[in-house]
Amino acid sequence: MSRRKIVINLDINDIFLNEIKETAPNWEVVAGKTEDIEDDLKDAEIVVRWNKAIEPIILEHNTNLKWIQSWSAGINSFPLDKLQKRNVSITSANGVHANPISETIFALMLGLTRKIHTYVRQQMTKTWHNAGLKLEIHNKTIGVIGVGAIGKETAKIAKAFGMKVLGVRHSGQEAENVDEMYTPSQLDEVLPQCDFVVITLPLTDETNAMFSMNEFKQMKNSSVLINIGRGPIVVEDDLIAALQTGEIAGAGLDVFATEPLPEDSPLWEMENVIVTPHTAGATEYYTERVIRDIFIPNLKQYVENGKLNLNVVDYKKGY
Repeated sequence: MSRRKIVINLDINDIFLNEIKETAPNWEVVAGKTEDIEDDLKDAEIVVRWNKAIEPIILEHNTNLKWIQSWSAGINSFPLDKLQKRNVSITSANGVHANPISETIFALMLGLTRKIHTYVRQQMTKTWHNAGLKLEIHNKTIGVIGVGAIGKETAKIAKAFGMKVLGVRHSGQEAENVDEMYTPSQLDEVLPQCDFVVITLPLTDETNAMFSMNEFKQMKNSSVLINIGRGPIVVEDDLIAALQTGEIAGAGLDVFATEPLPEDSPLWEMENVIVTPHTAGATEYYTERVIRDIFIPNLKQYVENGKLNLNVVDYKKGY
């Protein structure tokens, strides 16, 4: 009888590979690039790291799959309907990104407020000009739209700047470092108060196109939007119009409706926008956190009793 199989869809350090093997000593553990592990993917019970390249292999050939460990927090690119019909469990990488993404959020906020993006452009042309620098983030109000792991870390850092923190989460449950918590139905109460609006939400049916011109009109003309969630949460044409007309003051964007961001997008050349290429979650500790903080603790439970405890995706919610 063949051994049960774990397939890791990327090359990982031998240290992590050995830790996985020690956790599941009676299992076959395979790791490598997609093109080198195609046959193994066909009978894997557990797959770590989903991507489009393995989708046809899994859906057409694998009837043994029970669990996918996503390499990202978002799972909107997965064929969820098909996987749900097969009773495949998915665990996300939620929580891995709290440190790097919260750092990116404040890098964007500080960059826009302290005109760092403008000064970088001026440096390219050896231009010495203050660019009207005057704003601070200290003692301002930040709205964190989505108080999960990233939102909580963002709220904690905001307190170091003496900021008032307003939070929005589906449950409305209070959270540490959040002064006032709201539900999504109360967004219109939150936006007019905020100097900074930070979107940290997953993409779901509920959050798709959540921010359109209606929401931008509710924001202060001096406010800044930061989106590190998913591009389609924002109606991009409406955002561009709001930025062009001064409905809002600026935006720091790591995610977009179409990625890579098309070269003809006006966002590239706007003075009041900072564009980053969906890299907010990048960190030197990414693999370590996914493997050691999420996958191995879940694997221990799975080997013992077939159960998963951490970051189990709810198909109904989409995250």
